[in-house]
Amino acid sequence: MKRQNVRTLSLVVCTFTYLLIGAAVFDALESDTESKRWEVLTDMKNGLVRKYNITPEDYHMIEIVIIENKPHKAGPQWKFAGAFYFATVVLAMIGYGHSTPVTVGGKAFCMAYAMVGIPLGLVMFQSIGERLNKFASVVIRRAKCYLRCDTTEATEMNLMFATGMLSSIIITTGAAVFSRYEGWSYFDSFYYCFVTLTTIGFGDYVALQNDQALTSKPGYVALSLVFILFGLAVVAASINLLVLRFMTMQAEENARDEEKDGSRTLLPLDARRDHDDQASVCSCNCLGNKQCEGGALLAAPVRPHRLLSRASLTPDLIERASV
Repeated sequence: MKRQNVRTLSLVVCTFTYLLIGAAVFDALESDTESKRWEVLTDMKNGLVRKYNITPEDYHMIEIVIIENKPHKAGPQWKFAGAFYFATVVLAMIGYGHSTPVTVGGKAFCMAYAMVGIPLGLVMFQSIGERLNKFASVVIRRAKCYLRCDTTEATEMNLMFATGMLSSIIITTGAAVFSRYEGWSYFDSFYYCFVTLTTIGFGDYVALQNDQALTSKPGYVALSLVFILFGLAVVAASINLLVLRFMTMQAEENARDEEKDGSRTLLPLDARRDHDDQASVCSCNCLGNKQCEGGALLAAPVRPHRLLSRASLTPDLIERASV
């Protein structure tokens, strides 16, 4: 089995093992809390139904009203500011789910818009990531020259460290800003920033969804959009380096495998050549030549009748013939 197939199989096995481990850990951490919350909510629901004598139909209607009213706390979701925020979330593939199109035309346009916008966004983030890596390499080279290091070239590890540090700075700074404006704890804000910039987008924490923020806080809206776009570009730079590193390793291994395969195909030819050389040496010895001149082999096999004709012309044989 080729090394590439072994690597692919190993990655599949490791990924599924990682999924199983993650499922077991999440089960252990969240299952008990989920059961307790469900019990509390069920008790509260039964208490409200008994207190106000609410029928199941009315309670179901209240649930719909509360759920549907939640996005409107941020203000009109489909005015220009809210629509621009939604388009950014679609293009970045975050998908919070806080606001979704309802009309048939809106759903159809969303699919068509995503088919064009997502590749465009990926190319844009990739290009910005490459420019950031180029800028980081220039800064690293100048820093190494200033520090008089032995090697001034920016290695892949240097670039990965630089982009990783920049990503950490963006996430920690963004967490402080969102904790200030949204009223979340710092840990919850850090969690929101990480989920957003990795495009997971659970939707349990979404910025700009309280106090009519989309219409009353334009500066905060602009800051949130800049955070998403610039943060995704930095994360794309980090991912770009990881992908390039993996592709480089794979290309090197493919080159080594091809070199080994090439050497294996050349071995039979060398064996044949050695066999031919041994055969030619044997023919020289059998024909009476003690040693070839300069250790070289005869270019063409010598015929026996030519040797005999030359032997008949020697003086000794001529003298014997005359006697």
